[in-house]
Amino acid sequence: MYRRTWMEIDLDMISDNIRKLKKICGKRVIAVLKADAYGCGDRYVADAVLRAGADMAAVSSLDEALMLRNEGFACSILILGMTDIRDIPVMIRERISCAAFSKEWVEAAAAEGCKGLKVHLKVDTGMNRIGFRDKDELKKAFETLKDAGAKIEGIFTHFCCADTDMDMTNAQYARFREAVEYLDHPFEWIHCDNSDATAMFKDPLSNACRVGISLYGINTYEKTLQYPISLYTEVIMVKTVHAGETIGYGATYTAQKDELIATCPIGYADGLIRANQGRKVYVEGQYAEIVGRVCMDQVMIRLEKPVSPNAQVEIFGPHISLEKMAEELHTIPYEIICLINARVTRTYVSRGNETEVNTRMIQSRASA
Repeated sequence: MYRRTWMEIDLDMISDNIRKLKKICGKRVIAVLKADAYGCGDRYVADAVLRAGADMAAVSSLDEALMLRNEGFACSILILGMTDIRDIPVMIRERISCAAFSKEWVEAAAAEGCKGLKVHLKVDTGMNRIGFRDKDELKKAFETLKDAGAKIEGIFTHFCCADTDMDMTNAQYARFREAVEYLDHPFEWIHCDNSDATAMFKDPLSNACRVGISLYGINTYEKTLQYPISLYTEVIMVKTVHAGETIGYGATYTAQKDELIATCPIGYADGLIRANQGRKVYVEGQYAEIVGRVCMDQVMIRLEKPVSPNAQVEIFGPHISLEKMAEELHTIPYEIICLINARVTRTYVSRGNETEVNTRMIQSRASA
């Protein structure tokens, strides 16, 4: 690691979270590994969750599915988002399941030829994103795919308010149950529960749950999960800024007295967006405010007391939860970790051993 900014990921904690969630729901578990496992590294997280008992991996695109296949994973993989019908031969060859989400997609897939393609029908029960809204249109799609030789192995929907609105969740579930019962087909996979619903929504219809953000301990209802990811940087310089001096671009912060200011090598290009100005980080027993605008590659913090050279600075982790950071930024934990740039080194902890994974950028330069 050449730049002292890194994200630490405890794979044992992720494995433990999977085991807990599987026990809680009593069903098969689909581990959602979209966006490079939410920025945590699909290869490493996939290995941890599959060893811990996950029954399937879910991704957003064929690109992500093929990354897992190329990394040697032979597990069942489901693409939750859109796929191009021209890529059907690839999905059949690689044994990758995909979502059938519209009349147009189904008709084009049947015309292209989809014999042997594994399909999960997507039902839109209120998210209004993708999926079939009309049950007769859904049935027609089912029949078209079946006649074309596709293997219709699953059906699913997605709750939009499982963390906030039980009435909406119950209404969505009722529409989903009606669609499943209307088709009257022995689906191998029936899934509607996301991370929050996995912990609190008990239904006799589905036989699998999809777990994404809860892999990382984030769950509205289940508080026994562990928090396996932390983001750190280091102090690279400390100086005294005198009263009346300004800090950073735009001179948006003025020292009210002589202040101890530290600079750290992390910025918005790493995913620490400019909205973090005014928030606090944790360093050697004290909470230090981010002062001045966050730069592309650096940030300044105001210390209340001196720190040791190269002191470790926690952006989020044991002392500042990802959920608290998201609340202060008026966003969600998903967005924060997905924004952490690939140039931030990932370090993986498992069974007491630490593995450092340099950024793709550095690896590319090293092999050039």
